[in-house]
Amino acid sequence: MQSELAPEVLRNSAIGKKVAVLTSGGDAQGMNAALRAVVRTAIFAGADAYAIFEGFQGLINGGDDIRRFYWNDCGGILNRGGTVIGTFRSREFNSRPGMMKAAKNMVLHGIDRLVAIGGDGSLAGLDEFTTEWASMLDELVDRGEITAKQRKAYPRLISAGLVGSIDNDLVGTDITIGVDSALRRIQEAVDAIASTAASHQRCFVIEVMGRKCGYLGLAAAISGNADYVLVPEFPPEPGWEAAMCNQLRRSRLAGGKDSIVIVAEGATARSGEPITAEYVRSAIEAGLDEEARVTILGHVQRGGIPSAYDRWASTRLGYEAAGYVLTATGDQPPPVFGFRGEQVMQVPLLQAITETRRVPGLIREARYDEVLNLRGTEFRDLGRIFEELSNPTRTEPEPQAKRIGIMHAGALAPGMNTAAAAAVRLGISRGFHMVGINDGFLGLINGELRDLSFKEVDGWCQLGGAELGTRRRNPELAELYAISRNLESHKIDGLLIIGGWNGYEGAELISAERARYPGLQIPIVCVPAGIDNNLPGTAMAIGADAALNVVVDCIDKVKMSASATHRCFVIETMGRDCGYLALMGGIAGGAEQVYLPETGINLEMIQADIDWIRKSFDEQGRTFFLAVRNERANPNYTTQALAHLLDEEGQARYDTRTLTIGHTQQGGTPTPLDRLLATRLTDGALTNLAQQLAEGGQGISVIGTFANQIRATEILEAMKPDAVDAAKQRPVDQWWEEFRKILDRIDREVV
Repeated sequence: MQSELAPEVLRNSAIGKKVAVLTSGGDAQGMNAALRAVVRTAIFAGADAYAIFEGFQGLINGGDDIRRFYWNDCGGILNRGGTVIGTFRSREFNSRPGMMKAAKNMVLHGIDRLVAIGGDGSLAGLDEFTTEWASMLDELVDRGEITAKQRKAYPRLISAGLVGSIDNDLVGTDITIGVDSALRRIQEAVDAIASTAASHQRCFVIEVMGRKCGYLGLAAAISGNADYVLVPEFPPEPGWEAAMCNQLRRSRLAGGKDSIVIVAEGATARSGEPITAEYVRSAIEAGLDEEARVTILGHVQRGGIPSAYDRWASTRLGYEAAGYVLTATGDQPPPVFGFRGEQVMQVPLLQAITETRRVPGLIREARYDEVLNLRGTEFRDLGRIFEELSNPTRTEPEPQAKRIGIMHAGALAPGMNTAAAAAVRLGISRGFHMVGINDGFLGLINGELRDLSFKEVDGWCQLGGAELGTRRRNPELAELYAISRNLESHKIDGLLIIGGWNGYEGAELISAERARYPGLQIPIVCVPAGIDNNLPGTAMAIGADAALNVVVDCIDKVKMSASATHRCFVIETMGRDCGYLALMGGIAGGAEQVYLPETGINLEMIQADIDWIRKSFDEQGRTFFLAVRNERANPNYTTQALAHLLDEEGQARYDTRTLTIGHTQQGGTPTPLDRLLATRLTDGALTNLAQQLAEGGQGISVIGTFANQIRATEILEAMKPDAVDAAKQRPVDQWWEEFRKILDRIDREVV
């Protein structure tokens, strides 16, 4: 679903309307971003915004729990965990008398538009509240608690739901508000524990949250390179304890130094008996005759600073939900908004809740295929991939196995090592001989190839950097002969290129010239990796999420440094000629302006910014202004030049500072999103290569993700002139550019 919320549509629909927003049930990181987006979208449109404190209980209580919110009431909350308006599991709201109190208070405040952010229980309450609205108001009229005129003025409740839950259990959406942040907490703990486990050759059992959904456990098992996982969707067969111990032994024999078992809190045996972390520990000690330790992560998973994803995604969902309740007419059942990959989806709320509540029953009935269909494509992929990673068909290649080369190309991106490690482990399991190529195309030209084993790539999943090395260098036409000869001499049957634009261009050159060189007549697949997120054939590239989190972390620190003074900041991000990092970082960090290469910078734009800054500092008491500038937004209006202009025209209203984040955006460990993406893309690439080798194919493809589906695109199709701007090295159409209007509507108040 693409947003059609033009400013004139919003304003024509919103004048005189009142929108309320509440958070209910368990808290989740990103709720504040969604709250902020709902409030500011409503205000931008000309409606009145209200915040309901303490969830649905606040609607029942009325009074100070229903408060008018203005633009600045939700300022400075993007980086805060939890929910600033509180949450509550209201038992009273589950009864009709409680709902009638809530309906009465809404009518008395003139509110008939509601956005609720919460889990499936909260959203089920929202659906019933919406359905029963008319009958409750009729009853309130009969009881004399509201007038017939008031009943007529508010004939229906128009509502929408957002899923705020780290469990990620709502059917119809890929990832819910708070999941990414929770997964990051888990990954940090698993990475830390893994180093201890490796040092002592000890097994650790880690329990994660998730209630009856195993997404957090399964995703953490892959991103944390765990050996075994227990989740509700895959109840193990009787005797699983011995199978688990055998799997841990095999992992050690294959070169693994640490042993990690992850247990989701809702895991059960086939009998329905709960499986606890303590029971798993005792089974390991009995089966392996060695000490095992338990770590229960608990509520640390749902606390703390929200990730970049949970800020920008929640912002988009809040924007869409507010737009819906302001523009919807009639008696439509309430929808729930969520993401499928990079696309916003609108799903009927009752349908989503009904399907979600079917899952536990299907598990009890052993209808596991139906469970996986409801959980979605990514969950199914992760389950299949983890089974192969933890229990490979083979750990040593057959003597006559097809040989697959793995190389990087282009600039460094966090997650390159994850992709390479997954390629080696999955490739060997599928019967291939995996060969590493050092330093990209340069290593291929110089013949720097070596065999890779399970043991060698152990631990690569968690590492930043690129153990195989990478260069931002394309091969010259004259160097194709050397590349062909080296591929032939090392008997390479297929090639996996993990990298950015350089890898694509190198593959394009090979495609154009391969008829002249027998060694180049092999199947090749490009796996997109690059922090700029500028690659065609995919919505997301490996490494972009890690880089974005660095940008957002820097913005948070800059804001903190400026909290005690009046200051303007101009922050420069990387990205070359693609503005993804700048725009999404600006939205996730709460910037008032973002300068992009896609839109450029001109004097008129700068003058408008200066006028707005002066007025907001003078009339609204603003103390801080943040602009984010992509490194190539304009060659003349540099970061320093912008800072000088702002400083000069500020006339001592504020100090102006700059920050160039630089190459820290390429460093650090890959985030869970990058690790999962790297693993899924590599799995798809190997599947493509295997199919081509079986059929004698020689295609050159890009493996990418769209709407969370992994698919291959021929390189010439991905790079065709009407699809890419070759001079700027970016696609012509970029899905994230739609977020520019969101920035204008919720980050920059009209003064």
